[in-house]
Amino acid sequence: MSNPLQSLIEAEEKAEILFQQIEERQLVNAGKTEKELNNQVYELAFELFGIRQFWHKRIVRAGANTLFPYKENPPNLTVQKDDILFFDFGPVFEEWEADMGKTYVIGNNSQKLKLMHDVEAAWKGGKAYYDKNKATLTGADFYNYTKEMAQRYGWQFGNIHCGHLIGKFPHEQIVGEEEINYIHPNNDLLMSEKDKNGNERYWIYEIHFIDEEAQIGGFFEQLLS
Repeated sequence: MSNPLQSLIEAEEKAEILFQQIEERQLVNAGKTEKELNNQVYELAFELFGIRQFWHKRIVRAGANTLFPYKENPPNLTVQKDDILFFDFGPVFEEWEADMGKTYVIGNNSQKLKLMHDVEAAWKGGKAYYDKNKATLTGADFYNYTKEMAQRYGWQFGNIHCGHLIGKFPHEQIVGEEEINYIHPNNDLLMSEKDKNGNERYWIYEIHFIDEEAQIGGFFEQLLS
């Protein structure tokens, strides 16, 4: 029987290779629609790993669409010069789910570059806080800490939660959509608490910072391993 955490880590390592290839092949450039770029990444995942299955909808958001959280379905935009965009992909590798998100900036806009760097730095800072406090940390505690962190970086937080459970596909059908399965302000359960069958639970941590006035957002997510 495989180790669940090791299987999740291996799935994420493959997802990281996918993102590296996106960058090496310079797929992120102006003139493409979000849908076109999304389809290119989908075909790249098939080329690299032979996979067609993603456990949640594949997201490419550019420009003003970077303000929108996962559940929204904004119109298909074309990537512009000096644009900001992010990916959110959940590929399934041998029945184990990965969930990774990263932000990219085309050009040299200092505010957008700051946002791109801040979401990754904040994720690392949040993970350090989680590692130090996870024995006593509730989902609400961690959400509130993350929302306050957005303010410290000079942004607003862009979603009603900052992460969720991850596992063997299809984990969403197994655990459901209740707030206790999210890093949510109404989740007062300890994040370290085991599931109803006594198994360890594993979390994806999401950073989504936005500036509504500037109409830009940045996103970064990975496994809290």
